[in-house]
Amino acid sequence: MARTTLATPEEEPRNSAKGKPAKRRFGRVRQLPSGRWQARYRGPDDIDRAAPETFSTKRDAEVWLTKKEAEILVEDWSSPDLGKVAFKEYGSDWVNERPGLRPKTVQLYEGLLRLHLVPTFGNLAVSEIKAAHVRKWRKTLLDGGVGPVTVAKAYRLLKAIMNTAVEDKMIKSNPCQIKSGGKEESPERPTLTMEQVFTLAGAIEPRFRALVLLATFGSLRWGELAALRRKSLNLDARTVRVVASTTELKDGSVTIGLPKSVAGTRTVALPEVVVLELRTHLDTYTDEHDEAFVFLGAKGAMLRRPAFSRIWAKALKQANLSGVHFHDLRHTGNTFASQSGATLRELMNRMGHSTTRAALIYLHTENGRDQMIADGMGKLAEAVLKKEDPPASGT
Repeated sequence: MARTTLATPEEEPRNSAKGKPAKRRFGRVRQLPSGRWQARYRGPDDIDRAAPETFSTKRDAEVWLTKKEAEILVEDWSSPDLGKVAFKEYGSDWVNERPGLRPKTVQLYEGLLRLHLVPTFGNLAVSEIKAAHVRKWRKTLLDGGVGPVTVAKAYRLLKAIMNTAVEDKMIKSNPCQIKSGGKEESPERPTLTMEQVFTLAGAIEPRFRALVLLATFGSLRWGELAALRRKSLNLDARTVRVVASTTELKDGSVTIGLPKSVAGTRTVALPEVVVLELRTHLDTYTDEHDEAFVFLGAKGAMLRRPAFSRIWAKALKQANLSGVHFHDLRHTGNTFASQSGATLRELMNRMGHSTTRAALIYLHTENGRDQMIADGMGKLAEAVLKKEDPPASGT
């Protein structure tokens, strides 16, 4: 195969008769009335195009043409018209075209676009967004009081969208180049003591006492608790099977789907003290058929965060606790499990962490370590409860 040699300004063929440079075999340059130089070329799509900028010297214009010819020869050329799509349009299409997104994820992406990306980048063409724009945008958000976690999520979304633009050959490289720009650094959440967990469980409305304890000692998420059905509890085996989770949208609707990740579908062993509470709860508040939801509101409706938040706030006040979120119960349970001797991978298994491998789930089930962890947590709880028992009369 013949080797193609690109002509450079220094190596342009000369007309031997007149001693002047011959006409360029690729592209054209001309001097504008302003004194600057313009480069033009005909692309593989047979459209005549000008360089996106003019040049101060003829040599600079010719070098640009040489590079553009090289792109065409190695098939790295893409039409500059592709990147002229407005970011607002491209970002919206990007979200709509993602397969398998959970409704809450779609809601999150749409909110980040509307509130934090479109106001800055919306009217810019995708190809016009540069690294300097991204750095300035991120600093403006942080200086304006937007939470670091929200800024990190918005940055990750912007980077993902621009990665797709690179794949679509709309741009050459991703302008999101900030090191650790998408890293979330959430403040450390509070961890309750064993005494505080049972104080809170005693302070909340009785129908939600088991909810508090299962969230803690089973490391279940809110959505997993709200979607939990009677058939998923095996109290004789002291386990709960997590197979579904609810998602609450801003329009008030609630959907039930799979857990947050593949690893979220799991079986978790429970301490005996929690099993006793669940038996009482099922007898008192849960219908007897297998499909019955374990936890419902006082009027028999599915659990929803807005309604429960008032109950939660009242219980915190009565328990003399502040700044505690419901999700902190899960974090607390993870801490208890760690204190009971669980390894990192065993903790990930109990919590349904997305990076846990299925092989580890089976291993933990077979070797009985999960039940041992639950027993250790139960002993910690029983020690606290014994302290709270009033002394027998006459002693």
